[in-house]
Amino acid sequence: QVQLVESGGGLVQAGGSLRLSCTASGFISAINVMGWFRQAPGNQRELVETVTSGESVNYADSVKGRFTISRDTAGNTVDLQMNSLKPEDTAVYYCLFRKQYNSRDLAYWGQGTQVTVSS
Repeated sequence: QVQLVESGGGLVQAGGSLRLSCTASGFISAINVMGWFRQAPGNQRELVETVTSGESVNYADSVKGRFTISRDTAGNTVDLQMNSLKPEDTAVYYCLFRKQYNSRDLAYWGQGTQVTVSS
């Protein structure tokens, strides 16, 4: 099992910044993917930004140039720096940890943290 603890989030005005952090513990494999998805009311959960253990980054076009993901040297904490926030960034943000085990793709999710951007 993998446990994820998220922090950050909150309420900010448009144009402001927030930082989200997620720390994984438990059976963490060296090869994995960590990152963030988000879900706004009435919408499906969507990719924000992820980073592999090999430092390969994948991100949504909507956050390009505004959000930056990073991992600590231990590889079990991932941060999402969100700048120039827009009202459409308002959503619950979920941390993801994904790994391969016995040829199975396993995904673990955090409990979610609310980000609200006021106009």
